[in-house]
Amino acid sequence: MIGPILLAISWLLLRLEGKRLDVLGFDAPWLRLRQFAFGFLAAGAVATMQQLGLSLATGVPWRFNPSVDVLYGLRWNVNSVLYEELLFRGYLLYQAIRFLGVRRGVLLDAVAFGIYHWFSFGALGNPVAMVFILLFTGAFGFMFAFSFAKTKSVAAPIGLHLGWNLISYLGFSAGPLGRGLFVPANGAARIQASGAMALLLDVGMPLALVGFVCWYLRSDHVSPTMD
Repeated sequence: MIGPILLAISWLLLRLEGKRLDVLGFDAPWLRLRQFAFGFLAAGAVATMQQLGLSLATGVPWRFNPSVDVLYGLRWNVNSVLYEELLFRGYLLYQAIRFLGVRRGVLLDAVAFGIYHWFSFGALGNPVAMVFILLFTGAFGFMFAFSFAKTKSVAAPIGLHLGWNLISYLGFSAGPLGRGLFVPANGAARIQASGAMALLLDVGMPLALVGFVCWYLRSDHVSPTMD
């Protein structure tokens, strides 16, 4: 598990500066739990609406999959989210914000997150896919980084990231894990719409989540606004 390793490295680097993990939000447990829950429920709700919308748009119902390995799916999702969040929204983002300011730090993190997915999605050499992935995953990276900057904690980004991935991947089979708790009744690997509905559900709804989260965090005044 690389998550605990990244956490230990962050702790060591912060200790060398005379700081604690509190600067990454490992404090005030009830507050951080509420921030995690907000992120998880917001992202999970939109991911659920997206998948139910795809079912309605295509006329393909969902069917429960009794053979899914829930424990493996949970472990995989938690490990992958902790790895990406502690790498991109942990010590490095804290230092980026510290030295570059909130705006530049958040934008740099979003771009880095998008470029990272060129490699994880195997998109190198395909310019169209690279541009789409940079913009799409970069938007999610912006949301995660902005939530870190506003709450001064990794709790909300982890909740948002885990809520989206867990519901999409383990819940509705829309990711690298293959068959999840619910699978398309027509035997397809995943439900895919076309035309305007695909644009609305596959692009519009995730971007609506990004917009809502950023609006909510900005209006809630949980920390100084971007400068």
